Amino acid sequence: MKAPFPFSAIVGQSEMKQALLMAAVEPRLGGVMVFGDRGTGKSTAVRALAALLPPMTIVAGCRYGCAPGDPAPCPDDCRARAGKAVAEVPVPFIDLPLGATEDRVVGSLDLERALATGEKRFEPGLLAKANRGFLYIDEINLLEDHLVDLLLDVAVSGQNLVEREGLSIRHAARFILVGSGNPEEGELRPQLLDRFGLSVDVRTPTELADRIEIVKRCDRFDRDPQGFAATYAAEEAATLARIAAARKRLPKVEVADAMLELGSRLCQAVGADGLRGELTLLRAARAAAALAGKKAVTAHHVGEVATLALRHRLRRNVTDDVGSTVRITRAVAELIAA
Repeated sequence: MKAPFPFSAIVGQSEMKQALLMAAVEPRLGGVMVFGDRGTGKSTAVRALAALLPPMTIVAGCRYGCAPGDPAPCPDDCRARAGKAVAEVPVPFIDLPLGATEDRVVGSLDLERALATGEKRFEPGLLAKANRGFLYIDEINLLEDHLVDLLLDVAVSGQNLVEREGLSIRHAARFILVGSGNPEEGELRPQLLDRFGLSVDVRTPTELADRIEIVKRCDRFDRDPQGFAATYAAEEAATLARIAAARKRLPKVEVADAMLELGSRLCQAVGADGLRGELTLLRAARAAAALAGKKAVTAHHVGEVATLALRHRLRRNVTDDVGSTVRITRAVAELIAA
């Protein structure tokens, strides 16, 4: 089996890598939306991070990836089997293709079994396979509207409800949603964009040295994947240890009222829609502090994640010709002392 491209070997793209690390530490962030050029390592980075994470524990034989002791409903009746046997499996990484049917996404009746035995049995879809892992959608801005509506429902509830062909099935569907797209090919529906916790802009590297290094690393990986991966084994282990330590530290990271006030002032200053931006800013700042090994969120952490958490939540100002990133940078500079 070909080794995955090491996460630590990705050249540049620091903002995207930081966003993915924070999403891995704090799944409640709501996922990552990556806008940018083709061929800039978007899917490579997500696959690499999923492969880097330690295996997850599931109830043995569960088709929905349920954790032992999870109280969420499961069609495979994991509660009855919990404590009997467990298994270690890789963190799921599921691609949702643009041409996928609704049955393929949410699941459907197992017709082959129904015709052979007369038994009605549910066949899990991509949402079930992605549970507790990553669901990746390339060119998400071209996704059909009815699938967008399905994703919105699942993103809100964390569960997938299927009622068809005489079946009524409900199962957990908690995953880190990662979407990518090129804004030139169409805008993402505001309802779905708002569900993403973090937004990243990725551009083709302009530095000649970076472009050459990327080509060299890709060529080395293509010729000797195992050897190339071994070269970065120590860095991968350090990144994994950092994620594990941050996950353990996250619940204990303190957020003072002054930091909550700073986040609210920042959202007001840039004109962020709703209150989801402030909640995301809080969670992202806490995740950034945990990754940095800190016990409390500081103004630096708030400023560090402000662009990621807010750039896709700003109202368009026709009298201001600067982009959302510039507006946030200005607000951070004004509200947070250097």
